[in-house]
Amino acid sequence: MEILQKKNIKINCPPMEKMAVVRRMGEMLQEAGYVTPAYIQAMVDKEGTMDTYLGNGIAIPHGIESARDEVITSGLGVMVFPKGIDWNGKKVRVVLGIAGKGDEHVEILSNIAVTLSDPKAVDQLVASDAAGIYTMLGEPEAQE
Repeated sequence: MEILQKKNIKINCPPMEKMAVVRRMGEMLQEAGYVTPAYIQAMVDKEGTMDTYLGNGIAIPHGIESARDEVITSGLGVMVFPKGIDWNGKKVRVVLGIAGKGDEHVEILSNIAVTLSDPKAVDQLVASDAAGIYTMLGEPEAQE
């Protein structure tokens, strides 16, 4: 299964409260078959213990370490908020929900960090349609 599926890319999302976004992202990962339902709560728990803001207007919610067994296969979900949302006092425009099987989360995070390290790349992603986002984020992982 591909790490990123086009159906898991949501663009032009209306502003939402942070924890609602985290839950929705967990549901998206679960509905796609990447995680068990218990992983959704693990993502919520992680937000309570760690700020998942990455920088450049990006947040990367993911489950707590003890929930690794709730990951069926590595997966990624994307929600784009063109107007931005509040994430612990920081403006976030791109939320990337991550479920990494084993140590694959490190590789997924590395690919995201490299791809979106330039603020211009984030602007490009926010302005893209789902196909453009898939090209930016999905193809390197899909070649595994």
